[in-house]
Amino acid sequence: MRVAPVAGAFEGLLAEARAALPGMVALRRSIHRFPELGRHLPRTQQAVLEALGGLGLDLVTGSHLSSVTATLEGARPGPTVLLRADMDALPLDEQTGLDFASRLPGAMHACGHDAHTAMLVGAARLLAARRPLLAGSVVFMFQPSEESGGGALHMIDEGVLETADGTGVAAAFALHITSCFDSGTVHLRPGPAFAASDGLHVTVRGRGGHAATPHRALDPVPVACELVQALQSMVTRTVDVFDPAVLTVASVHAGTTANVIPETAEIRGTFRTLSPTARQLVRDGITRVAHHVAAAHGMRADVGLTEGYPPVVNDPLSTAALRDTATALLGPDRVHDLVAPFMGAEDFSYVLQRVPGVMAILGARPPGITPSEAPDLHCDRVVFDEDALATGAALHAAAALQAVLPR
Repeated sequence: MRVAPVAGAFEGLLAEARAALPGMVALRRSIHRFPELGRHLPRTQQAVLEALGGLGLDLVTGSHLSSVTATLEGARPGPTVLLRADMDALPLDEQTGLDFASRLPGAMHACGHDAHTAMLVGAARLLAARRPLLAGSVVFMFQPSEESGGGALHMIDEGVLETADGTGVAAAFALHITSCFDSGTVHLRPGPAFAASDGLHVTVRGRGGHAATPHRALDPVPVACELVQALQSMVTRTVDVFDPAVLTVASVHAGTTANVIPETAEIRGTFRTLSPTARQLVRDGITRVAHHVAAAHGMRADVGLTEGYPPVVNDPLSTAALRDTATALLGPDRVHDLVAPFMGAEDFSYVLQRVPGVMAILGARPPGITPSEAPDLHCDRVVFDEDALATGAALHAAAALQAVLPR
């Protein structure tokens, strides 16, 4: 059963978020200039702690990673809602030309985590101003190591989902920004919303030799090339098209010079799935195809498969409630169904395995750029419309208010 938004609960929320936009933009840009990778983000952590200062929140930092957990206690007892933002960057050199571009070689906020962090700080300010209205608590989860290492799981292990009264977090919400959609629009769907992400590493083992006499060697290079093609065919002919899978070989490496046949050739890549069935089919298929393609040429293949994040599965009731909330806050023309899942991965999945909730998509494509022209997430040229930060902060706050306001 859907729960309609409390009448008047969101009055003035979006206007206040827009008034606070300059502060969110300034925070986002300061984080963007100095991106940090992985679990240890001391500079970003300090920026978040300073931005949350004076709001009367209970602040806890992580023991094994540079996380921040901030708790806002409402005026009366009630449920606890978690709002999450990730904070880490990606290992690539920025090519946007922005005046606040990364100053650190080999690191860039190309997935929008700087924007996520700024929006959640904005939401904390909005909700702190509404403390007397709250019958419950809000936990703000600022998480490192989403891009690698599963920081969400580490924060869960350190107690981010636990509460003093023992009831635990009742619901969880997160936003992911994208340049794919119009700025300020919200897109969501029940069920699988982001894919599981696993890795593959195959080493084809042949026998080295002179490039002029390949018949005296066992050349692994053409076999590796054949394997790349065979894996693509395996996916399209093994997995149900209505339970999709994506397999990408992103690295091929062999040899050291032009006139030597190498002993080995390596391919590395990733595969994305939405169900346990498709996930296992692809895992089994990679092993089978690699071994048999190599054997057909008198060689062998060593196959390594690494298990990554599980799929993000949105709770249907939470998704319906958030759709109503977003519509009440933004109007129906800015709230859309996400027709198909994103095949990218997100470790917010670990939270949603334990707590009902939803991850929604926030459009932030700059004006004047068509969807086909907009650089995508993880691109060294990706840019976002910062006006969308106000929408994101207001929606974070509205989602929490919807869950903890007395009815």
